[in-house]
Amino acid sequence: MKLRQTLLVLLIFHILVQFSSALTDEEIKNIQPLLTNKPTGERIAFWAEKFINTPYDMDPRGEYVSKKTIVADERVDCMYLIFRATELALSHTAQEAIQIALEKRFHSKGIFKDGQVVNYNDRFEYGEDMIDSGKWGNEITREIGKTLTIKGSRSKDSVEVLSSDSFLKGGGELKSGDMIFFIKRVEERKIEEIVGHIGIIKIEKNTEGPNSGEVFLIHASGTKEKGGTVKKVLLKDYITKMPFIGVKITRFH
Repeated sequence: MKLRQTLLVLLIFHILVQFSSALTDEEIKNIQPLLTNKPTGERIAFWAEKFINTPYDMDPRGEYVSKKTIVADERVDCMYLIFRATELALSHTAQEAIQIALEKRFHSKGIFKDGQVVNYNDRFEYGEDMIDSGKWGNEITREIGKTLTIKGSRSKDSVEVLSSDSFLKGGGELKSGDMIFFIKRVEERKIEEIVGHIGIIKIEKNTEGPNSGEVFLIHASGTKEKGGTVKKVLLKDYITKMPFIGVKITRFH
């Protein structure tokens, strides 16, 4: 009897995880009106939370790229999570989110033809290019704390980043929906990348005051080799253990 109950619980959990892994157009349609009056950042954090427990996308390029599609919610990597949460936050319908994706995921603009995206070669592949484009919020790194300068890459001679210590001290200035671009140490770069990971901030208020509360990071935790899932963790816990030298931050105002 106990074994049967255990199996039933596991089955229900599996179904719930599978359901949460892929947003339907109907679900998006029902949720969007409830978010209309929320600030953009809170909407971004809300949609990011919808992906918690979603499996990590192990496709080296990303399933959405390999399949030449916009929506690939069954499995996500850190960049796709940022893409999708933002696109849903800035739209009113599932179809509008697709149009926003064509505007934002590319250096120029995505081209959707015969049911496929035909120019993913023009997509953002480097997180630092997303920051510089201005399409993914305004950079607020200097507003959060004192920056340090490290060696750049590709067309950049140097880059300003917020150190881990400065980031922790400035955590009180963060808002839900802020995008955190984690910066690799120079010696650990593999393909000239500056950004090694991306996540989204979620502030959960408590009753002690308007500016108090716990700061969480929602991110696709995993690797292309081993997989993983989307997780929500305390930011301070992540920062104290992370392998990165610092961060850059953007925000939609």
